[in-house]
Amino acid sequence: MKQLLYCLLVVLFAPPLAAADMRFNMTPGVTEISGKVYHLHMTILYICCAIGLVVFGVMIYAMINHRKSKGAVASHFHESTKVEIAWTILPFIILILMAIPATKTLIAMEDPSNADLTVKVTGSQWKWHYSYFDQDIDFYSILATPRTQIDGTETKGEHYLLEVDKPLVLPINRKIRFLMTSEDVIHSWWVPAFAVKKDANPGFINEAWTRIDKPGIYRGQCAELCGKDHGFMPIVVQALPEAEFEAWVAEQKQAAGAAAEAAQAALSQTLSKEELMTQGEQVYLGHCAACHQPNGEGLQGVFPHLKGSPIATGPLSGHLEIVINGKAGTAMQAFGKQLTAQEIAAVITYERNAWGNNTGDAVQAKDVNEHMNGSTGTQAPATAPVNTTPTPAPTTEPAAVVDSATIVDPASLPTLTHEALMAEGETVYTTTCAACHQLTGAGIPPAFPALAGSAIATGPVANHLDIVMHGKTGTAMQAFGKQLSTQQLAAVITYERNAWGNNTGDTVQPADIASHGQ
Repeated sequence: MKQLLYCLLVVLFAPPLAAADMRFNMTPGVTEISGKVYHLHMTILYICCAIGLVVFGVMIYAMINHRKSKGAVASHFHESTKVEIAWTILPFIILILMAIPATKTLIAMEDPSNADLTVKVTGSQWKWHYSYFDQDIDFYSILATPRTQIDGTETKGEHYLLEVDKPLVLPINRKIRFLMTSEDVIHSWWVPAFAVKKDANPGFINEAWTRIDKPGIYRGQCAELCGKDHGFMPIVVQALPEAEFEAWVAEQKQAAGAAAEAAQAALSQTLSKEELMTQGEQVYLGHCAACHQPNGEGLQGVFPHLKGSPIATGPLSGHLEIVINGKAGTAMQAFGKQLTAQEIAAVITYERNAWGNNTGDAVQAKDVNEHMNGSTGTQAPATAPVNTTPTPAPTTEPAAVVDSATIVDPASLPTLTHEALMAEGETVYTTTCAACHQLTGAGIPPAFPALAGSAIATGPVANHLDIVMHGKTGTAMQAFGKQLSTQQLAAVITYERNAWGNNTGDTVQPADIASHGQ
């Protein structure tokens, strides 16, 4: 009998003792917090095993030593005060012992203060958008697994569905704060090695942080069911030594300058239809095929077909408009800031000539640029959630996005009514500002200050213009002078100065923006 009892003890104790080396157990990770989470997990596991040992040990002992065959007679008692006290106090003590380390770990996990670097993480169906505050770096990170592997026509690679075209690059030994939000539905940014898992909710900002101890490549996934391609939304983080990270930042800024020059040069280039079709197919497979399918037939009732559709075979202006500015109330995103003018021209050319559409159109980058600068829709800012809600038609033709360093004649800009500015301003605010300052203007203190009754929104107009156009160093407030047009800036500032009871009566015109920027 004793041998049986010893065997039972081994069976109960062996799994927790060997758990640290088990393949499917939680891993210590590569951050201080992930180590704390791991040790908390193991501590709770041992406590649970000890409880199980006591409970099942008493049960087994009772069954063996108080069985009927040994002539045991059951005792008859109830309402034992000692038993009542024991099974109340003991669980309470156990819970306290579990709560103390758990509370310490949770408090540490929720303290993003004094960060060395802030990265805004925006989820959308189905990609991640990363923006580095104070570094002027932002990019989209998209699944890089080849379509042939997904379709099963090619052998799956080592990192199948866990590889991206552009990883998030972070330095080691620095505290990094993440600001999580979403453009459409709820996503969740999860990297197990960091012990970071935080929901990205549309219209809200959630915070998390990490400090990576070891260089390397760490992988994760979206951990919230977010639609058809939820399983195709990986996360890849490349952690670099600090010197290498600084070199990467410099390289990215140089590359951004080169890309801007290339984009400008592309406006004067005329590519052949064959060149556009080749590039367009690559862009389509990377950005559009997830919804509209590689064969252009879409998913009936969910994502419309492009093969023979009125958009892909109809007027070119309508096709440009929906690709550049998206479509409100649908999953169709605005790609005006996600793709270059050359890429947009190529993918539209491809869509208008693939799958038997055969319109013969060859769209050039200059056509895209002209539509962007002359259309009534506007591009979404690169560092804010993509605007899928079109701006209400203004009374006059809106201005294109104007660099604050560009000299513009204020007299050439339109003068709008207060009502028109308020209507457009509300739309711009909702899509560009509400994620931080909230729809009610109440903000999320202390991270994001309130605008309702604030000194900025009710004080001198010049101060309001300056912070919206040029941002504020050391905070999450970005510079929108290059992201929004003069009309949008005028509208959103007018809205902020008169909404939520601010009621300053100020009407800011595009000419005021142009004058302030010169």
